[in-house]
Amino acid sequence: MTARPAPPRPPRRRPGGHLAAAYGLLALTALLFLVFSLALPRTFPTRETIDSILSTQSIPAVLALAAMAPIVTRAFDLSIGYVLGLAHVMVLQLVVDGHWPWPLACLAVLVGAGLVGVLNGVIVEFGQIDSFIATLGTGSMLYAVTGWVTGGARVVPGPRGLPTGFTDLYDATFLGLPVPAFYVLALAASLWLVLERLPLGRGLYVVGSNPRAADLLGIPTRRYTVYAFTASGLITGFAGVLLAAQLQVGNPSVGLDYLLPAFAGALLGSTAVRPGRPNALGTLVAVAVLAVGLTGIAQLGGDFWTTPLFYGATLLLAVGLAGYSARRRLRTGTAAAGDLPSVPSPPP
Repeated sequence: MTARPAPPRPPRRRPGGHLAAAYGLLALTALLFLVFSLALPRTFPTRETIDSILSTQSIPAVLALAAMAPIVTRAFDLSIGYVLGLAHVMVLQLVVDGHWPWPLACLAVLVGAGLVGVLNGVIVEFGQIDSFIATLGTGSMLYAVTGWVTGGARVVPGPRGLPTGFTDLYDATFLGLPVPAFYVLALAASLWLVLERLPLGRGLYVVGSNPRAADLLGIPTRRYTVYAFTASGLITGFAGVLLAAQLQVGNPSVGLDYLLPAFAGALLGSTAVRPGRPNALGTLVAVAVLAVGLTGIAQLGGDFWTTPLFYGATLLLAVGLAGYSARRRLRTGTAAAGDLPSVPSPPP
């Protein structure tokens, strides 16, 4: 009898390469901070700069986490910029013109933003419309609603201004740091817990990686996709409340300025911590890279056009790196078991 040939051994993972892929973006953040600190020793490595980054980048970070939620299921929510604009305008409209108590106004806006997320999910899944087209259409309609509500003008508070409790949502400090930074940390921790530790998050990853397999396993793919869009709407509504507390003036067109930074952070975040899959911690690292880079360029005297150039180049780089990482993992088979979502057991 001839001996059977031994089956080929799976390729070994290289711990060093895995660590470099997972935490390379974090190392880049530290390197950029060091470079700008050496170039601008009097202005960049200061407490004022750190506080400015933590406060001004909180809203882009929250919106990047909102954009990340549907990306987990391989869908895109282009309406988040329009929802952000409508949400921050509606909060001020209810408080200033409607004389609503600000907690009730914030709650109403959050509920409305969540309903928009549900609508997006239903249109995408049950209407069988591509997420790009569906959310772009709903976003354009929301932009029209924003113009109708405001009449194309800004919402300006009266002489008394806004309630102090409302403005403190953005202006307050906690443990000596801006309080919006703690919102971002709490939100990222909550998303990490859901996606990495709960069956719902594992199911969402399965839906995004292989919808057919999810159907065979009994995972309700349509319902899970609606959940992802609902989370995106709720998080965007919260970002709109923070934006209203920051600007204290309603601008109907301001939301679109945050669309590109949100997707740049969400897509670039899929190349960090958990390379090849969207994750909350990677999104935070990506936002940190963008924040440090933009702050350093601004202090070096960069012109106004450097900001969209930086975001656009980062977005292209993020998409390219994410695609290359996914192809490399499929080609070499180096995906670790811990990097893949646990598949729930099929129902009997």
